[in-house]
Amino acid sequence: MSQTLLEILACPACKGKIEHIEKDEKLVCQGECKRRYPIRDGIPVMLIDEAELPNSDNPNNI
Repeated sequence: MSQTLLEILACPACKGKIEHIEKDEKLVCQGECKRRYPIRDGIPVMLIDEAELPNSDNPNNI
């Protein structure tokens, strides 16, 4: 994922910055909601309904 694209993308839920987590192939919101957006076939799926919410039971799941 290019750095230029990451600088343009924002979380559709809270408008926070996005970080690419390569090992999980996800984009993670660095804002207040911490949603995780999947990447499918190299394309970020930036839909709120497709996002995973952080798991409050697992503090390592950001």
